[in-house]
Amino acid sequence: MEKRETFSSRLGFILVSAGCAVGIGNVWKFPYICGQFGGAAFILIYLLFLGILGIPILVCEYAVGRSSRKSCAASFQALEPKGSQFHCYGGFAMAGNVLLMMFYTTVAGWMMCYFWKCLTGTFTASPMTTEAVASVFSALTADPWQMLFWAVLATVISFGICALGVVNGVERITKWMMVGLLGLIVVLAVNSLLLPGAGEGIRFYLVPNFAVMQERGIGNVIFAAMSQAFFTLSLGIGAMSICGSYKEKTESLTGDAVSVTVLDTFVALMAGMIIIPACFSFGIEPGAGPSLIFITLPNIFNQMAGGRIWGTLFFLFMTFASFSTVIAVFENLIACACENFGWDRRRACVIGMTALVLLGLPCALGYSVWSFIQPLGAGSTVLDFEDFLVSNLLLPGGSLVYLLFCVTRWGWGFDGYTAECNTGDGPKMPRWVKPYFKYVLPVLIAVILVQGL
Repeated sequence: MEKRETFSSRLGFILVSAGCAVGIGNVWKFPYICGQFGGAAFILIYLLFLGILGIPILVCEYAVGRSSRKSCAASFQALEPKGSQFHCYGGFAMAGNVLLMMFYTTVAGWMMCYFWKCLTGTFTASPMTTEAVASVFSALTADPWQMLFWAVLATVISFGICALGVVNGVERITKWMMVGLLGLIVVLAVNSLLLPGAGEGIRFYLVPNFAVMQERGIGNVIFAAMSQAFFTLSLGIGAMSICGSYKEKTESLTGDAVSVTVLDTFVALMAGMIIIPACFSFGIEPGAGPSLIFITLPNIFNQMAGGRIWGTLFFLFMTFASFSTVIAVFENLIACACENFGWDRRRACVIGMTALVLLGLPCALGYSVWSFIQPLGAGSTVLDFEDFLVSNLLLPGGSLVYLLFCVTRWGWGFDGYTAECNTGDGPKMPRWVKPYFKYVLPVLIAVILVQGL
């Protein structure tokens, strides 16, 4: 088996981890969920749960990964006491990684497709109404060959990057993706704020309206915010644990977890700042659903000087945002295969790529030739079902497993957990949080899990 690499720098670790978190959950789900559940009131609750739920679980994943130096398939077994059964979760975690990629690669393909459409002038060839822009997305999803092409291309490119190695592939390329994304998203947010009529959208986005929250149902808003906190940080299936397994022990983990969460949240808020004011400017419902980004943003670029260039760059970097998550999860699958089967990296990439292309077919074809498969009822798609399983079952369920492993005597235990996360320079995890970790956090996560099901 090949010698295990480590990230070349702390910045590389933070950007790769943030890249894993930043992606569909930020640029696709967050803006429309925010629109559906009342704007700023939702954001306040979301930020609260990131602090009291997201960061603690993120540190747990990092600690398990760094201490074990293994993928989530083997990390529990390396740390658990004799007789413990926590290692059984490793298989479920890897299944979660596969399930996530079965639909995530499809949406990454959508991003690439829109980059190409902007580059070739699809949206600027002639004045386009909102309905005309929406029809472009409908035509894409209805064409099985287009869907297959872009999904397969996303899979092949991502595995190709992973094949270069942790430092030369995953770290180096993700760092450039993230730097480009952060710079461009700020420029686009500023432009969105200057659109005619954007002021109403800004107020909706930044001024809490608790009447809207009550109308939606306080319980529904709270649950949506908690679920999004898990989804946006990719917690519970070991996607963050693999990042920790490649990190040196020179810095403590709590400070890095806060840095990654802040960076992830910044991108989510900026994505909303691009989309929500534009919705009000163009008279589009901000809670319109997942296709919002593919309808609203082309309209924004049509109003900009040099809109074709800006649109092309935006969807290029949105492609990078989705790819950064795909690459991190693929790396988890590759590490698992190398550890458990003794494969080298190249063989793991080839077999993994082939498997994910085949497993992604139901989602890619779920809008066209397999549209009769509606697992969640009339009008639903395979993507909806896979998203439901990951967001409502595997992420909160897996987060609960990681938490219990880190705080109970049947797992690693709180002493082992704090010793690992406090190793190195930087902020430490205080011991007084143990009662909160042991008695309060499990209840909160269990509520999310039960409510989601």
